[in-house]
Amino acid sequence: MHRFTFDGRYAYISPTVEGYNGNIAMMLDMKNPQEAGRSHAAGGCLDNGSPAVKLPTWQRRRHSLSSSDPPGRSTLYISYWHGGFAIVDISDMSKPKTVSTLDWSPPYPCPTHTTLPMLNKIMERDWMIVTDEEVGEKLNETHNAFLWVVDITKEELPLPVATFIVPFDGKSTNEFRFGAHQPAEQVYGNTLYVTWFGGGLRAVDFSNPYIPKEVGYYIPNPGKDQKVVMSNDVFHDKDGKLYLMDRYDGLEILEPQI
Repeated sequence: MHRFTFDGRYAYISPTVEGYNGNIAMMLDMKNPQEAGRSHAAGGCLDNGSPAVKLPTWQRRRHSLSSSDPPGRSTLYISYWHGGFAIVDISDMSKPKTVSTLDWSPPYPCPTHTTLPMLNKIMERDWMIVTDEEVGEKLNETHNAFLWVVDITKEELPLPVATFIVPFDGKSTNEFRFGAHQPAEQVYGNTLYVTWFGGGLRAVDFSNPYIPKEVGYYIPNPGKDQKVVMSNDVFHDKDGKLYLMDRYDGLEILEPQI
């Protein structure tokens, strides 16, 4: 398993499964525990036994997958590492259908890690925030990983319209990474909290999706016996508290000061 989301009945998970290359998307009915459906990237399947997401630039390289299914939508948003992302119609979970795909690596060096739709319309349009992941296996040594703002008003035509990056003068290494990774997938408004590895936690306001704006940040101290920070994941609860986890060591509970 890489990541998962849960809507109260269905779990949208990203497991490795015998017969497939890398991770696939799978829907589990947790009311009557059983598989409800699965989807995978074309070229990622060895047995061709289920519907495939068609990724025209797909290559048989290592990949991970994360998925998100926001409340009130019958759509799965799937990130496919160096295969980009896919938007998949799961109104019939047993027969998922690809709506669209988009891949920007190459030319951009870092793989697509998370696809997170915003909860409500902003400027009368629908939006998705996509984070690439800062990794050691970059396609080239250019920019560190950053996030994208994608207009998904027409899901068959996802359009990137803006980016957000945290400037960094040093060198990102496998031990000390500095770049985007994972937003809190609990969306309550227009501000998202995004882990940035060595850059800690960044608060980014998308009230104007064309001009994302950082409104705060927090960089923790290294955990016990660690030399560097590796802010990896964050959970945002309904009371506003943030649970920030370090990949190496440590958990901090934060409360935004507004």
